[in-house]
Amino acid sequence: MPADTDLLEPDQLAGTPHPREQTAFFGHAEAEAAFLDALAAGRLHHAWLIGGPEGIGKATLAYRVARFLLADGGAAPAGRTTLAVDPQHPAARQVAARSHPDLAIVRRGLRKDGKGYSQEIAVDHVRRALDLFASTAGQGGYRICIVDAADDLNPSSGNALLKVIEEPPPRSIFLVVSHAPQRLLPTIRSRCRKLWLRPLGDADLAAVIGSLGPPLADTADADLTRVIGFAEGSVRRAVTLLDENKSGIVADTNALLDELPRLDMKRVVRLAEKVSARGTEGDLELALDTAMAWVSKGLEARANAGAARLAPLVEVCEKVTRAAREAELYNLDKRPVVISLFGDLADAIRRTG
Repeated sequence: MPADTDLLEPDQLAGTPHPREQTAFFGHAEAEAAFLDALAAGRLHHAWLIGGPEGIGKATLAYRVARFLLADGGAAPAGRTTLAVDPQHPAARQVAARSHPDLAIVRRGLRKDGKGYSQEIAVDHVRRALDLFASTAGQGGYRICIVDAADDLNPSSGNALLKVIEEPPPRSIFLVVSHAPQRLLPTIRSRCRKLWLRPLGDADLAAVIGSLGPPLADTADADLTRVIGFAEGSVRRAVTLLDENKSGIVADTNALLDELPRLDMKRVVRLAEKVSARGTEGDLELALDTAMAWVSKGLEARANAGAARLAPLVEVCEKVTRAAREAELYNLDKRPVVISLFGDLADAIRRTG
């Protein structure tokens, strides 16, 4: 937890260790190998864009890389096949405690009223974090910045980050986590080596949940199998779906989606009210994520139809994402976001056939 608030951290999933505390690692051996090979060859790029769906281990990988570099100073990893570091190593303990002098974290900060976190990463926060690169490394090795997640950067904070990535100080590493890399500034993307992480397989997903400790690790096999089937390879989604209310939202959303282009507006409005009510933090996001996954499958199934014909579905996703972000940012009524989602999708499906 942050020292200045009792709130759950903005980049942490409730009931689980923060990625900087998670030393178990599953399913991304190729990504580890990419870092190890670059180190061994003496060609470690200064900026890495770690992309992929939310909740599959991108931040966990970023902290794993940071621990390794801060612990070993970037020495060529002769014979090493993983980036694992003993959790009791001083560097690992400092990373877990957010106290390592050579590690900066860029993420959303507290709102001015202290009640929750802002929806964007402010430019001042980026500049404060990047002060690390104005001096030499405190322990003589790498200086590392983790951005989690770059999707939260606004134009000003994105440009502030870009300036340092464009002209990186010696022995500096930027680990830029993104759930949707295509939406980042093209200039940031072009300066980074891209590393795309795939959704976790069922066995790896089960192994991650088993590593999280009780009560998650004690989940009954039948319940674990059920949520993994809907999790799309995401730990975040699987853990969320272990809550019966959350799994109900997914079921209701999918049922309405599967009936499109037919619209049952009474049920759509009920869903909109359910996910927008007070005390339902994260429910709207869950419904929208479910819809985005449904659209993604639809696009894959219609891949031979051509980009022009499928454009309406893509446009709906972009429109809804913007509307949801604005509703959150300006504290607007969220019900119209859900209602528009189903109406726009119904129209797009009629147009795409």
